[in-house]
Amino acid sequence: MSPGLLRAIWIKRAKRGPMDERDAATLIAGKGLIGNANQKGRRQVTLIEEERWADTMADLAAALDPSTRRANLMISGLRLANSRGQVLRIGSCRLRIWSECPPCHQMDEAYPGLRNALRPDWRGGACAEVLDDGEIRVGDAVAWET
Repeated sequence: MSPGLLRAIWIKRAKRGPMDERDAATLIAGKGLIGNANQKGRRQVTLIEEERWADTMADLAAALDPSTRRANLMISGLRLANSRGQVLRIGSCRLRIWSECPPCHQMDEAYPGLRNALRPDWRGGACAEVLDDGEIRVGDAVAWET
């Protein structure tokens, strides 16, 4: 199987704050992304799939920017569904998928029906803990470790 790609990076400066798009970001093991509001627990980084976002937009007949999901990373070419406990390599860094990231009420504040549209098949993405320090860049290869 060919590797996927890191398609986008967003940093959330504050809870409910804007999502700042970046070309690169630094991961800190056990914490998350430098500058991101969420810096603890196992939900250090959130990820979505570009393809599942496109499916959701098609179902809603909408054209929302993927940053609307409020995830930190968007990948393409790999499925996140049912990946709990697996290790994902992005560039030189590794992330352990902790759980599905269920959509919250903020999704319906952004667009009516978005929360329910993100519920099936991990469309809302995944939460991960950071295993390695390092820099990641849009365009980095993304692959499951075996």
